Amino acid sequence: MNVVVDLNRCQGYAQCAFLAPEVFAMHGEEALLYHPVVPDGQQERVLRAVAACPVQAILVGEEAGTGER
Repeated sequence: MNVVVDLNRCQGYAQCAFLAPEVFAMHGEEALLYHPVVPDGQQERVLRAVAACPVQAILVGEEAGTGER
């Protein structure tokens, strides 16, 4: 599973970093860092982070332009 974050849309609420800390991390107060390839065993956490993002800045699979089905 691949993930893309629209950093222009991201507001730094950090819900993703709380729910999937292996994939998302806050750098400072507002900058988000993330791994575009989700590690094995982290898919469910990432999907929860996607659902919890208040500005819907996280895309996975086809939405992320990866061509995954």
